[in-house]
Amino acid sequence: MAGILDEKVAFITGGGSGIGAATAKIFAREGARVVVADVDDEGGRRTVSEVGDAGGEALFIHVDVTDEDGVRSAIQQTVEHFGRLDCAVNNAGTNGEPGPVAGYSREAWDRVIAVNLTGVWLCLQAVIRQMLTTGGGSIVNISSGAGLSGHPFNAPYSASKHGVIGLTKSAALQYGADGIRVNAVCPGVIETPMVTFTKSHPELAEALLKRHALGRFGQPDEIAEAIAWLCSDAASYVTGIAMPVDAGYLA
Repeated sequence: MAGILDEKVAFITGGGSGIGAATAKIFAREGARVVVADVDDEGGRRTVSEVGDAGGEALFIHVDVTDEDGVRSAIQQTVEHFGRLDCAVNNAGTNGEPGPVAGYSREAWDRVIAVNLTGVWLCLQAVIRQMLTTGGGSIVNISSGAGLSGHPFNAPYSASKHGVIGLTKSAALQYGADGIRVNAVCPGVIETPMVTFTKSHPELAEALLKRHALGRFGQPDEIAEAIAWLCSDAASYVTGIAMPVDAGYLA
């Protein structure tokens, strides 16, 4: 039986671990051929191997999303290898270091913005340019619950994720008539290698857990399923949204 992404080609940044790796595997399960893009060569190749072991088809490309030429090259390699590009998931990101607004260093700020916001913009540019040549596609940018509400201990992260939603809405309005749908997913707290505070700051984790109506943190697969739906033809009338997948955190 065909999956909801059957025969589509998908480009996924940050595919070496966490939500990105889960997305690559679920996309492959649903019939897509997948490019796993990451700066983490070991993690990216592991994801490709796991996709292959499950019967899927995947390619690893080393990509730093802050490198404009590297991003353009990755999209070109994707099309050269698979023949086209139908879906893109801009997932690569960094948490940054917790700290007060008045005490945050410029260097730390620039790094978070470079990866989480500029990186998404650079990927959007390259992907949209390719999709314009082939009649459209679907793009999902990974924002955060912190992109829909304030984050008192990590303002750069929150600012970058708010920016991702702004990019998403602007691109959706600009390119809808060209057949390109652009949406964002806003996860709650998801148990991934990047989320370390649940162990290092148990009091903060406990406070956050109480705000999740389902009484638990999420798993990467639960975000990946939402991403897969947004990239599928089942979501053909959906564009420009910022979808919370957060166990009721924002409710």
